[in-house]
Amino acid sequence: KKQHSIILSAPNPEGRTKEELEELNEEIKKIANKIRARLKAIEQSFDQGENANRTSVDLRIRKTQHSVLAHKFVEVMTEYNETQTLFRERSKGRIQRQLEITGKTTTDEELEEMLESGNPSIFTSDVDSQITRQALNEIESRHKDIMKLESSIRELHEMFMDMAMFVETQNVMNASDYVEHAKEETKKAVKYQSKARR
Repeated sequence: KKQHSIILSAPNPEGRTKEELEELNEEIKKIANKIRARLKAIEQSFDQGENANRTSVDLRIRKTQHSVLAHKFVEVMTEYNETQTLFRERSKGRIQRQLEITGKTTTDEELEEMLESGNPSIFTSDVDSQITRQALNEIESRHKDIMKLESSIRELHEMFMDMAMFVETQNVMNASDYVEHAKEETKKAVKYQSKARR
């Protein structure tokens, strides 16, 4: 969140700040994938003979602990997804304002089309003044950031789908609440993914 704020508040964010954000996102994805794999391995150990020696009470305790960890993981990843989505929307708003500075007014749909096409010059090809050139550089920079963010959100969507299935199969108390929340987040991610495909 701190890196997002720094990037959004700077008129022209430093390349190092963006690199740090990208590194953080990559690290979060790596850790999340490791945790997900570990949670699955623990769940599979319940089904295998590893627990044959354990008492039913001990096994229930381990399953409950596993369930709590899985729910906490989904909760943390949901918050991460919300942060990424908010950053995307705020970046999009910033691009909209920069386009207005250059004298171009765009609808939300036109802006989405520009972002999805990968070509920010659609609206900026005939601008020459120095002030608007600077604004255009920022638009292009923000556009690249949003494209990277789209990719990250798609990966998160896949992770949410996987974890939702994972939690659902556990038949744990309150699992339906977590699944419903994950489904809502997934719908948001699907919405952005479908926009990215257009």
